[in-house]
Amino acid sequence: MIIQKKIKFYGLKDLDSIEYIKNKLTDEEIFDIKVIANVFPFRTNNYVIEELINWDNIPNDPIFQLTFMQREMLDDNQFAEMANLIRSNVPKDEINRVAKKIRSGLNPHPSGQMTVNVPIMDNIAVAGIQHKYKETALIFPSAGQTCHAYCTFCFRWAQFIGDHDLKFATDESNRFQQYLKSHSEISDVLFTGGDPMVMSLKKLETYLLPLLQPEFDHIKNIRIGTKSLSYWPYRFVTDKDAYGILNLFEKIMNAGKHLAFMAHVNHGKELETEVLHSAVRRLRNVGVKIRTQSPIIKHINDSADVWASMWRKQVNLGMIPYYMFIERETGAKEYFEIPLPRTFEIYRDAFKQVSGLQRTARGPLMSASPGKVVIEGVTRVNGEKVFVLNMLQARNPDWVKRPFFAKYDETSTWLEQLTPAFGEQKFFYEDELDKTLKEKSYEHEKARHS
Repeated sequence: MIIQKKIKFYGLKDLDSIEYIKNKLTDEEIFDIKVIANVFPFRTNNYVIEELINWDNIPNDPIFQLTFMQREMLDDNQFAEMANLIRSNVPKDEINRVAKKIRSGLNPHPSGQMTVNVPIMDNIAVAGIQHKYKETALIFPSAGQTCHAYCTFCFRWAQFIGDHDLKFATDESNRFQQYLKSHSEISDVLFTGGDPMVMSLKKLETYLLPLLQPEFDHIKNIRIGTKSLSYWPYRFVTDKDAYGILNLFEKIMNAGKHLAFMAHVNHGKELETEVLHSAVRRLRNVGVKIRTQSPIIKHINDSADVWASMWRKQVNLGMIPYYMFIERETGAKEYFEIPLPRTFEIYRDAFKQVSGLQRTARGPLMSASPGKVVIEGVTRVNGEKVFVLNMLQARNPDWVKRPFFAKYDETSTWLEQLTPAFGEQKFFYEDELDKTLKEKSYEHEKARHS
């Protein structure tokens, strides 16, 4: 029997009052978490603390690593500077100033998220939309710019730190709807954030129901990017509007739309609770398709066995493994990133362990400036060891599924660190990409001053 639970959030100011932490961590370890949590956003909740973390396996427990800050997320100089300020009890404004300085050096919005991915309409940037790929638009609802808990590795960490200049969300107008109406090539919309599932039922209806009107017939697929199944599955089981949400989803599908949960699941431990199983059943019973994705992350899931087990559990629950991402070039990437050869090895070794039903997970891939670049393999061509690369999605659709090659590099962790193989000076897409990025940057600068 699932007992109704009310969510309780814990942030930086609550670290001294969480009994689990006080019983398992030293005062120095708690202080370290506070230091990092003054730079990166920290939020967790009672479900994560009470039902997901194994407090007898600290600090190695993967869900602890996933939700609680670790000292190594900052370099020694950054940590020392922030720690000294906190020990000296300086005014909060001074701590914020130094935190902002540190954040600015951590590439808070990689791959053109704030500029080249943002469309222009009537010489004005459309707030809260990214339109990088022809068929798909990302929507960032203003009411969905938080989460039930924050992931330590999250590449959208800048959304949650309270800095307006780094926040990305829709305004309170319906301009994003006007943009969707005028772009019939868009067949898919992805509501993301933050997490759209922190929104109330009324807010969800405000964003989703208009898409059922005839002027949006070209939109066939509605996706919701969410961590709610892992961090607060009660949302679909015992929360007061749980049935209303399920009824809303059923209404969307009865209108002929495909509704997909793009569920962020980083470790198999997230899939073990009874309430998670109930939430998945309820969503599936009304027709929601649940596709799962995660980056491969050091300290959390950097093991082929972990991935193989996770994919098996997902399929057993009726979820569809979708993507294995590579940790993006932002935030505390040095703590979480894994060299590309090792990443591919983990993917391949996990793939070898599972049946065809679990082999729907595509990867490992980098969501980079040109597109979703996947590592297809490592091989030798004319004696040269190379990465075989491909694009599953691209700014220019003609780039998709066009194999290209990079020199093998043991230490590389991201696309921009790679160099073309066979003596080539550039990858095939670079000239066109540079031109596109310059044109879009010019459009944004012009719009900003208009």
